[in-house]
Amino acid sequence: MPENSGHRVVVGIDGSESAVRAVRWAADQARRRHAELALVHAIDDESLNHPRPMPTRENLAEMIRMRGHRLLRQARDAAREIAPDLHVSLLLRHERPVQALKDAAENADLLVLGTEGLRPLGRVLVGSVSIALAARAACPVALIRPHVAEAEAPQDGPVVVGVDGTRTSEAALALAFEEASWRQTELVALHCWDDAFLSAVFEETHWSLERAEIEESANEVLAERLAGWREKYPDVRVHREVVRGRPADKLLEHADRAQLLVVGSRGRGGVAGMLLGSTSQAVMSYALCPVIVAREAAGR
Repeated sequence: MPENSGHRVVVGIDGSESAVRAVRWAADQARRRHAELALVHAIDDESLNHPRPMPTRENLAEMIRMRGHRLLRQARDAAREIAPDLHVSLLLRHERPVQALKDAAENADLLVLGTEGLRPLGRVLVGSVSIALAARAACPVALIRPHVAEAEAPQDGPVVVGVDGTRTSEAALALAFEEASWRQTELVALHCWDDAFLSAVFEETHWSLERAEIEESANEVLAERLAGWREKYPDVRVHREVVRGRPADKLLEHADRAQLLVVGSRGRGGVAGMLLGSTSQAVMSYALCPVIVAREAAGR
């Protein structure tokens, strides 16, 4: 068994097929990171208050606990199919799922969650638990798509990261470079500027600026943001792209051929959707490759 490095990858287990996919993906992540894999199943005690005739509360509680332990053992078996020597811990928590996973991931390197099937127009069904944790967890959160298993993910695709020059994108860059280095693949760093938005601003302020000047400035910002990370990860081949358009649209265009997409979130607390921002929410909902929502702490 590999030496425990003190690193930890946490996965939420709920008995769904999406959770099994998440376990397999997370097992490979833990193997790459030389990390422990922690499997967490949460039992919400409100499930014991069922309105229909049921066994006694004590018997029902025991049945639910037994099922939880069984799901955790099955998830452990799935993880060891990917990484036989992996150190795996099983955690059964009597809490609401969001709180249980948030607590378990407090000092983790990564929290991994499965998402359900596709809605009409290709939208991925991202549940309230995933949205809340992507906004509030202390560590980066990975969302594994409905069709993704490690064997199905594009092995030669790049890691794609959105860069907007903020502290949030610094966290995303740190994680994206690390992932590209582990995966020995290209990193695509994407910076977007919205022509329609800027045109409206210039018109209102009577300020004139040529499109070429905007692109030149954007390229300079992107190169500056990447410089330190390229020195730290000289093994990572970086492809810079400055494009005109909505960031969410351009990131999603890259998602089909990417093996991983990394975006940032704004911080902790408050309303989950507001903290994630429109770009992160759109990527979470529509990207068909695995998505990691990075935290500012990842860039420290």
